[in-house]
Amino acid sequence: MQTTSLTSAVEEHLAAARAAGAGRSSHTLYGGQEHRLRQTLIALAEGRSLGEHESPGEATLQVLRGRVRLHAGDETWEGVAGDHAVVPVARHDLEAVEDSAVLLTVAVGTRPPS
Repeated sequence: MQTTSLTSAVEEHLAAARAAGAGRSSHTLYGGQEHRLRQTLIALAEGRSLGEHESPGEATLQVLRGRVRLHAGDETWEGVAGDHAVVPVARHDLEAVEDSAVLLTVAVGTRPPS
């Protein structure tokens, strides 16, 4: 059985994000080329963002620590630790309002209807 301490992973990657020039750190906890499901821990230092990008497939975002804003077109969602959102199909970006960590879950190769 594969297990991960999200608490420890969040601490490790937030420290790495704070030290990184780009202000972010990520690690795929589960998935890869041989899997359709991928779960990635993403840590962002306060004020940093992932930048606008396409959705790789059906995806959800769970805020593990901090406060983030998800922008998609004219829509903005602000989430705090414990919040969960379905990631829009439209181009979107993720911004850290404060030091934050999220768990991104993607069903690779799937696209929800627009």
